[in-house]
Amino acid sequence: MNIKLLLVEDQKLMRIGLKALFNDYPEMEIIGEASCAKEAVEKTKLIKPDIVLMDLGLPDFSGIDATKQILEHNNNIRVIALTSHVSEDEVNNSLQAGISAYVVKDIATEFLMNIIKMIKLGAMWLDPKVVPFIRDKNCGIIPSRQLSRSVFKERHSNLTQREYEVLKLIVDGQSNSDIAKTLTISEHTAKAHVCNIIQKLVVDDRTQAAVKALKEGLV
Repeated sequence: MNIKLLLVEDQKLMRIGLKALFNDYPEMEIIGEASCAKEAVEKTKLIKPDIVLMDLGLPDFSGIDATKQILEHNNNIRVIALTSHVSEDEVNNSLQAGISAYVVKDIATEFLMNIIKMIKLGAMWLDPKVVPFIRDKNCGIIPSRQLSRSVFKERHSNLTQREYEVLKLIVDGQSNSDIAKTLTISEHTAKAHVCNIIQKLVVDDRTQAAVKALKEGLV
């Protein structure tokens, strides 16, 4: 999977830091940078990235408005909102603008890379910190956890309860080692659960398993 990215961030040091994260991920390429919203819109038209990593607090106009303009021109592009804080209005406005993911900047590198892969495959992701804003308003964007879990179990009744627990941790971006620590099991057992989940969901890898879980409403 080759993913082309446009990085939109007004702070130069932050851009340098974000670019450095991708050195160990050759399947992802930052093909352009922008330091303001206007430049982001213009560059998106020129270089046609798969995904835009969009800072929301930009000096000319907001990343939310830039997202609207980008998607009006090309709705095949996916936008991941990057922010250093959580605001209910910002979350709702971002979703209305059409963002595919809302990510707080303190996220772990590996998790961010997994989210990018999931978004490229068509998934949507929200930082757990912002999910209550949406769910509590019952606005229909995210179904209730109890109902979605029930529907998911009906569709995939061959998964055990433990495998559901492991799948949620996969969606949260945890490695086999992290899963083992969280559930107080051996890493070998965690790996076995992951392999079983991949097989039962009829997917190729853990990223696709997470995508399927997100698409079908487990989280």
